[in-house]
Amino acid sequence: MKTHMGRLEKSNLSDDVTERLVEMIRSGVYQPGDRLPAIMEMARSFGVGHPTLREALKKLEAIGIVEIKHGSGVYVKGGQDVLLVSNPVYGKAISKKLMIDLIDARIPIEVKAVGLAATEGTDAQLEGLKHLLEEAEANMDNDVVLSATNMSFHREIAVASGNAVLAQLQEVLTNLFQLEQRMILGIYGSREGDHKEHVGILEALQQRDAELAESRMQSHLEGVRDVLRRWDPKQNPIS
Repeated sequence: MKTHMGRLEKSNLSDDVTERLVEMIRSGVYQPGDRLPAIMEMARSFGVGHPTLREALKKLEAIGIVEIKHGSGVYVKGGQDVLLVSNPVYGKAISKKLMIDLIDARIPIEVKAVGLAATEGTDAQLEGLKHLLEEAEANMDNDVVLSATNMSFHREIAVASGNAVLAQLQEVLTNLFQLEQRMILGIYGSREGDHKEHVGILEALQQRDAELAESRMQSHLEGVRDVLRRWDPKQNPIS
């Protein structure tokens, strides 16, 4: 039995689990084709809850490191398609310009991804997006759950595109500074408006209308950029 796990103590447990598993795979503890321990066993070893462990595994699936086979388990994939590791550590101060640059980088990636998802996404993947929006609607007053669910919505669209590079790039960019984005959107943004735009994007995907999906995603992310532009770091600093 391979047991190189151990309890985690950092604040962002999902990312910590992701990073630990990547380290274990890269160091050879788990090889391509290996099945990882059961979710219950991994959650107990890391000292985290099942939802946290599942979120970490979804991130690893999005960037092509593991494959989740329902009813069978989680398997390590070959590394030839893995370009990036999500959520690199960034030690500098977060500036307004950097936040806007981040959104500017996301726009072309996510617009392209949603267009592909409209034609390449499976019915099961679109159904999964629907469930995410239902979860978001049920947690409109819970900023932590709502933010995580909304980010999962964007991530799963990239996965549904069928393009491994787009999925990996999107995973990295949406995880960078996610706390800062959530705080700023909490000050200036509209939960209801944001959710309505997500619903509109899903409707375009369900209609298999790539052009409409791209237009709505473009408008949605430009709206996020406008929110960031209204941010006054002096009046509302990120602590």
